[in-house]
Formats: sequence, C-alpha cells, structure tokens
Amino acid sequence: MTIQFSTKVLIDIDFKSPKGATAICGLSSDCLILGYRSNEFDQLRALDDILGGALTQARSLGDLDGKAGACTLLRSDRSWALSKVKLKRILLVGLGEKDSLSDFAKIARSAIKCVSGAAIHSIIWHTSSFMAKQKSQQSAPAFAERIRVLAQIVGDQVYRFGARQTQFKTKPSEKSDSLEDFVALTNTKHANLIKTALQEGSALVEGMNLTKDLGNLPPNVCTPTFLAQTAQNLPKKTNLKVQVFGQKQIEALGMDSFLAVAKGSDTPPQFIVMRHDGGKTNEQPIVIVGKGITFDTGGISLKPGEAMDEMKYDMCGAASVFGTMYAVSLLKLKKNVIGVVPTCENMPSGRATRPGDIVKSMSGQTIEILNTDAEGRLILCDALTYVERFKPQAVIDIATLTGACIIALGHVHSGLFSDDETLVKDLVHAGHQSLDTVWRMPLDVAYHEQLKSNFADVANIGGRPAGSVTAACFLSRFAEKFRWAHLDIAGTAWRSGAAKGATGRPVPLLLNFLLDQ
Repeated sequence: MTIQFSTKVLIDIDFKSPKGATAICGLSSDCLILGYRSNEFDQLRALDDILGGALTQARSLGDLDGKAGACTLLRSDRSWALSKVKLKRILLVGLGEKDSLSDFAKIARSAIKCVSGAAIHSIIWHTSSFMAKQKSQQSAPAFAERIRVLAQIVGDQVYRFGARQTQFKTKPSEKSDSLEDFVALTNTKHANLIKTALQEGSALVEGMNLTKDLGNLPPNVCTPTFLAQTAQNLPKKTNLKVQVFGQKQIEALGMDSFLAVAKGSDTPPQFIVMRHDGGKTNEQPIVIVGKGITFDTGGISLKPGEAMDEMKYDMCGAASVFGTMYAVSLLKLKKNVIGVVPTCENMPSGRATRPGDIVKSMSGQTIEILNTDAEGRLILCDALTYVERFKPQAVIDIATLTGACIIALGHVHSGLFSDDETLVKDLVHAGHQSLDTVWRMPLDVAYHEQLKSNFADVANIGGRPAGSVTAACFLSRFAEKFRWAHLDIAGTAWRSGAAKGATGRPVPLLLNFLLDQ
C-alpha cells in the first residue's frame, strides 16, 4: 500500500482565534497532529475551551512539558461530541527550543511513530504549528524543505517490504501500516507552496519505495534480466523512454571491461538507459549512472561467507537511479534527465575473469584486473564512457563501491568525490536539504600513483591505503570530458542486523539536487 498525500486549505488555522479552532475541530480525521511550545501555551486557549479543558488537565498532570518530540495523545470523549468536535484524537507534540531541520525531523519521526501501527488510518498535520521560530527558517525554500522531509519520514515509517512483497512467506507476519491518508492543513497564504512541496514529497516516497523494493528483493529474483524488465515496464506508469541493450549490443559497443565482470555468470548482462525529456530539446541533460551488480560474490577473489547475503545490495546504486528517474517522471520535472544502469552478476566460474587479466575498456584504456572483487568500477567506467554521447551538463555516478568508505565515514554520510566545486556545493546543499548527507573526500593527483600498472594503462585497485579514494580516482580517468561527481553509498544504502533492509538513499539527495538545478 502507498500512502496518499493531500492538502486541506482553511482560511483560518490559527488556534489563537476561536473561529480557527472551531473550524479545525470540525474536520473529520482519526488524528490531528499539533506542535506546541511550552512558553506559548496560551495560544491554545481557544482549543482548550472547545475540548472542555483537556489541555489544562493534561498539563496539570505533567504531560505537556514541551520537550522536543514528547507526544501526548488526547482521545475524543463526550465533551468533544457536545462541542461538535469531529476529530477522534489530537496528538500534541513538543517542539523544544531548537529549530534546525534535523531537530524538526526528530520531532516529526517521534510524532509519526506515535500514530503509526495502531488504528489510525488518517491524520491531519497542522503545518503552521511546526514552523520555525526564526524568520530565516520560515522562508519559502526552508518551509518546502520541511514538507519534503516530512513526507520522506512518513514514507519511511509506513514502508513494509513484507506487506508489499507477500510472495516470500507462506504465512506473512508483516501487515501494512494502518496509516493510509496524510493531509497537510494549511491556510490560503501557504497553500500553493505546501501543495507543491507535498507533491514533490509524494513523488520522493514513491521513488524511495521502488528503490527499497529492488534492493530488498532476493538475488534469485532481482537479476539483471529482472531489472531490465522493470525498466521496460516503467513507461506504462510514466513518460520515461527506455532502451535495454543485451549482451551482443554491449559487445558491439566495445564494453569489454563491463563484460569482464559478467563473464562468470550464466545470467546475461544488461545495459539500461532511461530518459526523461522534460526540458528543452537542445538542453544538455543531467545524467545519473548506477552500479547494478545484482549479486557480488567477489568473483575469483571470493568474499568471505559471513554476511555475503547482503551482497544483494550491491545494486543499490542502480536501484537509486530507478527510484530517482521514477520520481522525476511522476513530477513531470521540466529538465532533461537520463538514468543509466550497467547491470550483471559477479560470479566465480570457469569462464570468470582472473586476477592478472588485462581488458580494454570502451574508452580504449587498458586495465589490469588485480582483484575481481573491485568489479563495480569496471562496469561503471564503460558506462561513463558511453554517456559522453549525451554531451551532459553533469554526470553523477552512484555505487556501493568500497568497504573502505564505510571505514572512513560509517553509516552517516555518503562519500562525495569531485573536482568540480559548483557540483560539490550543489550536492552538499541538496544533502543538507534532504538530510541525506554527503562528506567530501579527496581526489588528489598523488593518489593516482597507487593505480600504476607495469602491464596496462591502469590497475583496478591501488592497495589498502585510501581504498575509496583510489576507486574514485580510477573512475575519474573515464570522466574527463564532462562535469562529474561520484557518490560512494556503501555505508548508507542499507542497514544490517535486526533492521536489515534498503534505506532508499540517496534518492532524497538526488531528487533535491535535480529540483534545485
């Protein structure tokens, strides 16, 4: 089930006014979510009167202390009915003293978690009560940021893989979340802003859901062929134009580096191109390229068996391209955006590429493969050469590329590599807007020394030191003809342990970046 987002406009939504309080209380919903500050409690007096002093009573019991994220749920009783209150519940959420976007997100998560999973099917979010105190944070862009982040939080809370994909358990234990309808209540002044931001947030949720689904699917289902079929089905729901190249076409293009990774698998590789032509005919496109290794054994350089099941997530870069392109198309974004996905399996067999083999990339550069588990860069380099034909204004590749990035940044930030200062600035800003953050890593020329080969133009690994940096340096050799950035999402694309599952990152980052261009 996908949650429905919508807006409700009232002329007066101010609880200072008895008229506004009465109008809101006359709305039908399972729950109204209202933010408050303890030092501004008097502003809720009109609401308190309608509710027969329920707020005063809750406060006297110590329930309304105003601490950030503290939730107090009030339920309808006879006095509400006598006052013609149609709301079944009111959730009061403390706002604390801080106003940053990350503080807002924590408060919103607390509120949505409180109403999720119970008997609450519809909620009304009182937008103006959650506005920041500082005027700088009440600007139209800042307000829109909060609405998009809020939609993202709601989407994350209600996502249930087991409820969306019921075929994998004979007795499904995971039910759909009860929350079905999310209504943002606003006044006429902010109506257009809220409506647009919520539409963007809704598209973001749909894109993230697709990304999570693809990432979470088992690798015997989510194969390169499956990804190709998924792409070919997207035009049924969107205006995307899709091309899929099979093995013979990939061979004809001269993508021998890509094919070197695919050789060990019985499942043929696919090369997927998704186009959104929303801009002017002559407008240079923004291209996003996603690593699509649907399962990574390491090849001949076989990985340890522990947690190898998580190598189904090695296509999360590709999944994020799918999700972003889906969101872009749903929004009918007035920009030209192209998504490119090289996809295959990395398997050991008698046909598999060996350490020491030398292959020629589509660019003509030769590569000495010293480790077959450094395969993502081998498929991405040919994809980066391919996208030259689009004469792009910018190219961003996204990949679960290196375990070294997890060592460097953990699971908080995605690694960002680029020498283009404007592109770095824009991606960092988009990360702050979406709370899908990145951290810039170096690309100094000195690191290229580690990639020297005695036998080919370049080696595919540079040793243990600065492993994520040398991987990015390798890719940079194939991205010299356009503005380029690389995102290493190895630490952010999925969670392990009890909460194992794809996160949907970096779809929020990419969509916010595209919206700002």
